[in-house]
Amino acid sequence: MQLSVIILNYNVRYFLEQCVLSVQEAITALEAEIIVVDNNSTDDSCLMMQQRFPGVKLIQNKENFGFPKGNNIGVSEAKGKYICILNPDTVVAEDTFIKILAFAERQENLGIIGCKLIDGTGNFLPESKRGIPTPWVASTKVFGLYKLFPKWKLFNQYYAQHLNDNETGKVEILVGAFMLMERDLYKQLQGFDEDCFMYADDIDLSYRALQKQKSNYYFHETTVLHYKGESTVKDEKYMKRFQEAMNFFYMKHFRKSWFFSAFIRIGIMIFSFIKMFQGKPNAKPVPESYIFYSSNKILSEKLPVILKNKVRFLDFKKEKMVNSCLILGGDKGEIILDNHYVSFKKCIKIIETLKDKRITFKIFPKNANFIIGSDSRNDRGQIVKIK
Repeated sequence: MQLSVIILNYNVRYFLEQCVLSVQEAITALEAEIIVVDNNSTDDSCLMMQQRFPGVKLIQNKENFGFPKGNNIGVSEAKGKYICILNPDTVVAEDTFIKILAFAERQENLGIIGCKLIDGTGNFLPESKRGIPTPWVASTKVFGLYKLFPKWKLFNQYYAQHLNDNETGKVEILVGAFMLMERDLYKQLQGFDEDCFMYADDIDLSYRALQKQKSNYYFHETTVLHYKGESTVKDEKYMKRFQEAMNFFYMKHFRKSWFFSAFIRIGIMIFSFIKMFQGKPNAKPVPESYIFYSSNKILSEKLPVILKNKVRFLDFKKEKMVNSCLILGGDKGEIILDNHYVSFKKCIKIIETLKDKRITFKIFPKNANFIIGSDSRNDRGQIVKIK
């Protein structure tokens, strides 16, 4: 078997459904399997999986074991030469795995591969490629020096700014939302460190791959949509675990000293405060207009009633997608992409190409009864049920 895709879920039932749909489309030409591990969700994620995807292997944990152990459980059941650790709040393109596996087969001494990630508004997620967060590198992030001096190598290591967003190359640290590697390497590394509940596990795994003299890569030739913030509500418990995770990584891999510990403690407090501030949801303005990008005329008649607003219908077979400002006439609006007629790859491309502060995006997944998306990388997404 070529590939095993491991999806660890916790209470994101609708995002999980869309994710599995996109992965199914992406593995049709491969010998591959999907393994969903549920960390004791209290929503109907497991029931949905059983009814909607009876052929997908589902592992139901009796408690929330956290990110590392949950993924380790999934990988223990995997049979593929390669494994992909994938967040449930992601959407992959139909050719994502074909492209990335072809790249992997060409590499020697391969470590972990990550890919280009964008959020639900189409903006690039800089954590797609990162450097080792040493005390100095972490400080450039905490104090925003990487933004002030983006062309200075001394200050731009946290987000691996030596590589352009659209440039494939070696990096040190990758993000756990999408990590592809050989299953044998994962076993050599003994998987994610279960002493870390979450948040530093991907940094730790990437770093240990480097210690094995492996090469980690950022691969830009496929884009994956990551509704960042959906899997975790950034509350006080999140802040506590984030601090514990950063302490875990530094204490594990760097020599301990009072100065170092004090510096990291101050840095974590500042960074956690910023995260907490970013994580507070803002009031979302109701879109002034909607565009339904589809050929489904029946649904286009239902949507104005459901959304309580006028919906303009664009038949993708007859009209080309143009600049969002022209489509929406400069209004604050929302574009709804019908996956029944528009591939996941094209949905991702449209969101990435038409990104605009005035525009939000939703996807109507194939054979689903909901519209889904996210207006911000810092809070939970939005779901509109279609009856």
